[in-house]
Amino acid sequence: TGGTMLYLDRQGLAVRQVNKVLEGPPHVVDAMIDGEIDLIFNTTEGRKAIEDSFSLRRTALMRTIPYYTTVSGARAATRAIQALKADSLDVAPLQSYFKTVF
Repeated sequence: TGGTMLYLDRQGLAVRQVNKVLEGPPHVVDAMIDGEIDLIFNTTEGRKAIEDSFSLRRTALMRTIPYYTTVSGARAATRAIQALKADSLDVAPLQSYFKTVF
């Protein structure tokens, strides 16, 4: 969307604006169907935005596109992507992160 595009552009990311569904085609759902979107961060405020997000959620589910609805979820996903790009992840059992105290 316009506001998000401006923010990401200021962060040095190459982005293009995509219309909200309410703004008419071609919009974000069209881009999802066309395979142009791989990941969605959609934090909604207000009744109209929540109604608008229904088609996004449905399309994301049907097209198996990861979809995050909270800022904390978006931050966690972003950190995970950064970690994957920086290095490979080692798998360890959960117990290895805790010291046993008896």
